Amino acid sequence: MYEVEPMKNINFGATGVEEVLQNVAFIMATEIMSCPLDREFGWDMTVIDTPINIAKARITANLTEAIHKFEPRAIIEAIEVTGDGLIGSLKPKVKVSVDESV
Repeated sequence: MYEVEPMKNINFGATGVEEVLQNVAFIMATEIMSCPLDREFGWDMTVIDTPINIAKARITANLTEAIHKFEPRAIIEAIEVTGDGLIGSLKPKVKVSVDESV
């Protein structure tokens, strides 16, 4: 099982497990409608003005849907949303395993 957070650096030569983890991190860092040639890519980050427990649930659901859609080799084991919702800082951390047979 691997922990993934939104990406900071890109390895253009990534393959295998590293490629899948990088793809998941890229999905996590991309807001839907922000990719010019594929407006559906990414996930819906809008949880403004919702209670913290509902915001965490929406983040989990939206990330799960996006990862299943755009990186089917990643099997989501858990999603943990941390941070302080009162100051507007919720950060997801995804735990995945990789199915290299897909």
